[in-house]
Amino acid sequence: MTVVASKYVRIENDLYQTEPWATRALVHHFPVDGMFVWEPAAGNHLIADVLLESGAQVFTSDIEVYSKPHHKIIDFTAPELPHFSGNGIITNPPYGKQNRQAVRFAEIALKACKDFVALLLTAKFDSGSTRAHLFRDNTRFAAKIVLTDRISFLLNDERGTEDHAWYVWTEKPRLPRSPVILYAGRTA
Repeated sequence: MTVVASKYVRIENDLYQTEPWATRALVHHFPVDGMFVWEPAAGNHLIADVLLESGAQVFTSDIEVYSKPHHKIIDFTAPELPHFSGNGIITNPPYGKQNRQAVRFAEIALKACKDFVALLLTAKFDSGSTRAHLFRDNTRFAAKIVLTDRISFLLNDERGTEDHAWYVWTEKPRLPRSPVILYAGRTA
């Protein structure tokens, strides 16, 4: 696959919807049945809907309401984050300039939830030298699920312009086992 520049002009707090197949790829490898999950960048609940279908209880929040109401309006990166007593955080976070917002989401999610964290990010996200604390030096980092098909975040039947992967952290330190790389596509 070749990465091509997107012609889409980004807007602050814009809605990037995750096609359901991408979330099904995650739950295929990491079942969520019986989990209580927080989706902190819920948008129009496309990730949350798949998690619910897969047997999870889901608490939704976002910084803004689009067409579906959330349980709560929350800026996940605000200094005062509410206590979370669930056992999973699963989201497609905003990336921000040079992925700084995505890094902040990862750091906060890992601090807020000790059990299970899964973030949908660019496939190269783990390559950044400033992110070693999230991957190489983080004993909770368990897996990368490379998506072999591109996501259309605009839900317009056009293929996306970037490769993505789910990054998964679990409650148990992985050592002595190394993180695994898994693959999934539209037909996980």
